[in-house]
Amino acid sequence: MYLNLDNPIAERTTKTVYRDADKTIKLFIENYSKADILNEALNQARVEEGTDLNVPKLIEVSKVENRWALVSEYIEGTPLNKLMEEHPEKEDEYLNLFVDTQLKILSHSVPLLNRIKDKFRRKLTLAKNIDDNTRYELLQRLEGMKNHSNLCHGDYNPSNVIVKPDGTVYVIDWAHVTQGNASADAARTFLLFSISGRNDLAEKYINLFCEKSGIEKANIQRWTPIVAASQMTKCKEEEQEFLSRWVNVVDYE
Repeated sequence: MYLNLDNPIAERTTKTVYRDADKTIKLFIENYSKADILNEALNQARVEEGTDLNVPKLIEVSKVENRWALVSEYIEGTPLNKLMEEHPEKEDEYLNLFVDTQLKILSHSVPLLNRIKDKFRRKLTLAKNIDDNTRYELLQRLEGMKNHSNLCHGDYNPSNVIVKPDGTVYVIDWAHVTQGNASADAARTFLLFSISGRNDLAEKYINLFCEKSGIEKANIQRWTPIVAASQMTKCKEEEQEFLSRWVNVVDYE
């Protein structure tokens, strides 16, 4: 398949995203892990085939010279974060839509996906920027968490929620999807809001999520140090100080 790379729409450290008519092309840097790319494609296909959720259809896994590419359906619409910025008076309305969509995702189960506890255990075990005592405490806490099978997006934030002109909501970017505890997924969304400097929105989100889901805030708070430590393993310098404050495992005992 010929891929047109004339229209970049997003750029990240490890990839550039292009739009080619009705397709989205996620083009990775050279030497990016083939296993990770194929795993992302597999995860997206499993969510697409195993649920009735509105997700972009995976079209193909391809190569452009020495770089791997994932080609998916392009979703025409506006990201929820942009809607929030353009219409601040509708923030509560959009936040309700955001939480309702997350709860719909969490209501599904896709048994073949990796488990979130296994993912966090692996990240914590291999982390180079977490001291041994903290690692031990976090791993002990992780082992004590209940095993659930909710579908967890893993990077659920408003930029990954697309509202089409007819109001239909799509969720994109399923690279980090797992199955596991809904509280862990909510803890990550809370931290993503906080990292971006939106502490006010983070608090509004977590309160609304707990109200709508019936999950106690304490359950989400118990996951927060684990999720923060997992995010620290990405070694983004600008996030380290902020995240380290959340990794104190005694805060919510």
